[in-house]
Amino acid sequence: MHNSKISGLGYYVPENIVTNDDLSEMMDTNDAWIQERTGIRERRYVVKGDGNTTATMGVKAAWIAIERAGITKDDIDFIIFATLSPDYYFPGPGVLVQKELGIKTVGALDVRNQCSGFIYAISVADQFIKTGMYRNILVIGSELHSTGLDMTTRGRAVSVIFGDGAGAAVLTREENPAKGILSTHLHSEGEYAEELALTAPGMGKRWVTDILKENDPEDISYYPYMNGQFVFKNAVVRFSEVIMEGLKQNELKPEDIGMLIPHQANLRISQFIQQKFGLSDDQVYNNIQKYGNTTAASVPIALTEAWEQRKIKEGDLVVLAAFGSGFTWGSAMIRW
Repeated sequence: MHNSKISGLGYYVPENIVTNDDLSEMMDTNDAWIQERTGIRERRYVVKGDGNTTATMGVKAAWIAIERAGITKDDIDFIIFATLSPDYYFPGPGVLVQKELGIKTVGALDVRNQCSGFIYAISVADQFIKTGMYRNILVIGSELHSTGLDMTTRGRAVSVIFGDGAGAAVLTREENPAKGILSTHLHSEGEYAEELALTAPGMGKRWVTDILKENDPEDISYYPYMNGQFVFKNAVVRFSEVIMEGLKQNELKPEDIGMLIPHQANLRISQFIQQKFGLSDDQVYNNIQKYGNTTAASVPIALTEAWEQRKIKEGDLVVLAAFGSGFTWGSAMIRW
């Protein structure tokens, strides 16, 4: 059985920087309130007409990852695209990436696991490579949140958190079983699905025809809803559990972690996990301060930045972990 390793990384974020002070001009909020609760100072938003969509941002990140992997687009055997904000209701962005990159008619799979989407996508890619089915898989996490948020005081508790961006990784076959992805661990708890959700338009409760017919300006079912405190409490528990699960399976301890890349949901969550595992600032990478929560893109963006800044060295144990809507959560243990 083969192993898989991350051979190339890339990310893209829009040039448009939106600060907390900028948001205070749209809604009743302020920089101190946002930083105290989330750690966020600014985020990136697309600008109408700049050509950025979830798919095109993913393509920009993908080109960088492919080049850094030392391969060409024609070496890509499969595409996995994680997002909650696809360009279209259907088809998903995976096929759009295949078209824009000019890749031959390989398979393209979309993963809809929101904040944990990239971890799930990495796990799927890892299994395909382990079985020998594929050699090089392009994995993308990309989100365009800004055009779907309630940018009024009514929606401030959610809207101040999210930003736009994309990250990509190329997973490649690795013959050394001691290198690459050691294990992945995935979980879900649908009992709490509606504690962090966007329910419309959908085929379950709020059909497009209903929304159009009622034309209710106070209808907020097509904006994200989050039970913030409940999500926070569950996140810190599940983060800890799934990281420890990975360490135990590989007979490792917290002090063996070279770099932890947590999903950038809230700086307070990351700080709690860092303290719980006794990790130093050099062992955890956070960038939510400047990008906000980019959902499925947050882990690959942070991972790419940490690698670019040489915070990850060969032989390091790199741990990826995420928790989000669903509830879904997961971790990946990687020997760099």
